[in-house]
Amino acid sequence: MKTIIHAAKSFNGIQISFLSGNDTVSELFSYENLIDMKINVSDLVEHPEYYAVDMNGPVIRRTDFCKPEMHQECKQ
Repeated sequence: MKTIIHAAKSFNGIQISFLSGNDTVSELFSYENLIDMKINVSDLVEHPEYYAVDMNGPVIRRTDFCKPEMHQECKQ
C-alpha cells in the first residue's frame, strides 16, 4: 500500500498521487469506482494522507484508523 500524497478533482474523477520509490505516480479513479469502493470523495480530497492505494486492484483504502499518531491532536 502506498500512502496518497495528493488528490484533486478532475472532470472524470479524482486524480491521486503517491510515491513509488523516488518517483511520484498519478492515477485517475472514476467517481463510480470510488463510490463502489465506499470512498468519501470530499474526505479523500481534503485529507489524502488518510488514504492509501493498493496497486494490485487498484483499490483505495482508508488507513488512518491504523495510525493512532495521526489523531494525537484530537486528544487535547
